[in-house]
Amino acid sequence: MSIGAVPPSSITATPARELPPVQASSSPAAASEITPTASASTQLSREALVLIDKLKARDTEVRQHEQAHMAAAGGLATSGATFTYQRGPNGVNYAIGGEVNIDTSPGATPEETIQRARTIQAAALAPAEPSGPDRAVAAQAQQMEAQARAELAQRTYQGGSPAQPMVDVYA
Repeated sequence: MSIGAVPPSSITATPARELPPVQASSSPAAASEITPTASASTQLSREALVLIDKLKARDTEVRQHEQAHMAAAGGLATSGATFTYQRGPNGVNYAIGGEVNIDTSPGATPEETIQRARTIQAAALAPAEPSGPDRAVAAQAQQMEAQARAELAQRTYQGGSPAQPMVDVYA
């Protein structure tokens, strides 16, 4: 299961030519792999500069969003963040969407499953503005926790819990 930023947005300001989004894996320097030349930036229209500002803002927002997921997921994160990029009019790739894959399998015991579910919920809701998919993952984790609690309660009710001492009163 993956949690991530709002799906890739189409940030446009009707640039002179439409640039398609690019799917790529995460690397901190990925957004600046292609550096524009000094003459290229001076030739950009005002509209293109506005688009670049929007793309830069979106890139920052997406990276912070995914970093929040990574920090809260801890050991349940199965990979680093993966980003979807859009090439700006200046030739630079900007992150416009992303996701973090996390392990959502249940634990070996109901207690472990409850702890994992809480971590998944925290990871899904970690960003300042969780997306719809983030909230869906949190809801699934909440359901997983409820099922584990029900299993734990049933086991306790049936006398399977070591916390319930048995006393024989034969004399």
